[in-house]
Order: sequence, then C-alpha cells, then structure tokens
Amino acid sequence: MRARLLIGAVFLASLASHVQAEPRQFTFSWQFEEGDALRPRGGTTRGTPLTLATEPSAAWRAVQEPGLSKFERDRRAILAMAGGYRTSFDFLETVGFTPGFTPSRPYQSWGTEYIYVVDDRGTFIRLQHVMVMFITDRDGKVQGPFVQKHWRQDWSYEDTDLHVFVGRNRWVRHTRTAEEARGRWSQAVFQVDDSPRYESLGEWEHYGTYSAWTSDRTARPLPRRETTVRSDYHILEGINRHTLTPTGWVQEEENLKLVLDEQGQPAADAPYLARELGVARYEHVVDFDFSAGDVYWQRTGGFWRDVRAAWDAVYAERDSFEYLEEVDGQEMFVPLFEHAERLDAGEPYDAAAAAEVIRATFARHLR
Repeated sequence: MRARLLIGAVFLASLASHVQAEPRQFTFSWQFEEGDALRPRGGTTRGTPLTLATEPSAAWRAVQEPGLSKFERDRRAILAMAGGYRTSFDFLETVGFTPGFTPSRPYQSWGTEYIYVVDDRGTFIRLQHVMVMFITDRDGKVQGPFVQKHWRQDWSYEDTDLHVFVGRNRWVRHTRTAEEARGRWSQAVFQVDDSPRYESLGEWEHYGTYSAWTSDRTARPLPRRETTVRSDYHILEGINRHTLTPTGWVQEEENLKLVLDEQGQPAADAPYLARELGVARYEHVVDFDFSAGDVYWQRTGGFWRDVRAAWDAVYAERDSFEYLEEVDGQEMFVPLFEHAERLDAGEPYDAAAAAEVIRATFARHLR
C-alpha cells in the first residue's frame, strides 16, 4: 500500500518519473533568455500510444441542438466535459511587476483521466476526475495502470452561498444576492482529498459552435506545482475560462501572484509579483482502457461520498474555517487515501470505521 501511495505522491507533485519525455514543444515564451534557465519543468513520463477522437462528440452535438433554453444549454455544456481524455497542462509567467523580476520556469505536465458524472440534480452537477495512467519505462515495457483520484468540480445554478479562500489557510462564507447569481453557475473546485480549493460564480455564453464559461476573479491557494518550488506569495488570483471544443474542452487561466502582509491584506508596496497564463487541454481519446478507474470508483465511491458529507457539514456549520494541508509532516490526503486504497484492494466498506478515519483526519487538519 505504501508503495502505491508513493506513486500517488508522484502524481500529486508533477507526474514526474525516471523516464525522460521527448523534447516538448512550446512557442509562447521568453525568446531572448539565454541558456536553459526557462526549460519547462514538470512531468517527464512517457505514456503509451493512444488514439484521439477526430469526430465531434455526441455530447458536444447535444449542446448545439436548436431551441434549447439557456439553462438547458448550460447544463449540457457542463455535462459535455465528462468522458475519457488525454490532458496536458502548461503554465508560463508572462509579465513581472517587481524590480529585477526573473520569470520562473514554465510548467508542463500531462495525464490520462476519466471524468465521471457523480451527481446530476438539474441545478447541481458534480464531476469527478480520476487519473488512469499507463507508463512506458526505459526498457519499453508498459507499467500500470496507476489509478489516482484527481480533482473534483461541482456546478450549482444561481448559487448564493459560496466559500472563498482569503489566504493564510482560511476560507470564509461569501453570500451573493439573488440578483448577482441570476442566470449564473458557480464552480467549486476541490483537491484530491475533497478539501476545498476555490469557488466562484461565472456565466456561460453560447454563440453557435462556441460555448464557454468565464468566472469572476477568484482567489486560490498556491497549487502543488508552485508550493514544491516557492513560497514568496500567498494567493493565486485569477480568472478561469472553460471552453468546449468538438472533441474535448480547454481550461484557460489568467492568474496574478498575490503577496499578503502580516494582517492578511495585499502588500501595500508590491501586492502582485507576476502574471501567469495557464492552459489545460482535455482531448477525447478512443479505445483507451479506463476500466481500472471504473473499478476504483465503484469500490471507493461510498467512502468519498462520506468524506464529502463531512465537508458539507463544515460548510453548513461554519462561516469560516482554517484548513492545514500538512500537520507534523503528514498531509491530509494520506490517511484518506490509505483507507481508499484498502477498499480498492477489496476490503468491504465499513461505514463506522470510515467515519472514524474521517473524524480523526478532520480533527487534525481543521481549525
């Protein structure tokens, strides 16, 4: 089990491995920087051959259907993000705001993952990402599948009760008026252990074959790709755009790296260090074996449902809370993933035992 958790930690950090990928392509960069100081960092594994979809998906075609209400077209656009994908992640600092600014190394990574529709109640849709990876080692042998519960996104129509990140490990309730939420959807994003990441209202736009959701400005904790290499800012503040394509979807980010003072307010002299652009592409794949992800979710879904219920109780009972991702050298995901690992190995689900694991973990990491 420990070995498989270590594999999970590799996924969480950067999907890095001992296998060096082929040189990666990028055309939007700092052209005049010398040397390899801005060589992209991130995942370096090499996957197995796969086939990308070339025809528009049925879900994408459903969004184009004439005569739909705006609400129904929005719903279909959200549901169209489900399915199996090859994913790629690119992040690049484009502008610096401080004297002597030096851009940090760009970040690139990849994965293969399946996005499940866990819940669809009309005005609420829950999508769960599960990574299923096959890796080609240096001898050309295929290793895997490696399964990793990934991030989750919840979509709520005309949502007025949001929990937003304000820095220093703290989230607060932010109530929006009915008018502010009218016709809009919130997207709440959660980390691999179902702890909160960010939440924001936004609006879908549809023009013919163009469908995209754009968020309000949103505050987020530093992502793992940043916390592993730096600690000189406190909030990633940005705007997200989710855009459908005929064979997948794209998430674009425009982020500002925000520094807080000791009082938790933006630093007066230099609040922002840099602007960063991010692009995550989700490309439909065909004939890829995601069955290990199906099995994982069938065996562990009840446990993760109970974890979500515990978080729902926190949101209902508290107007603010602090979440400590790491306590005494152990991250929150570890005991939860260990329990899920036993279930994935075939251990019957014991709700009482799971409740104790969840209770102890929350007591350790929530304030």
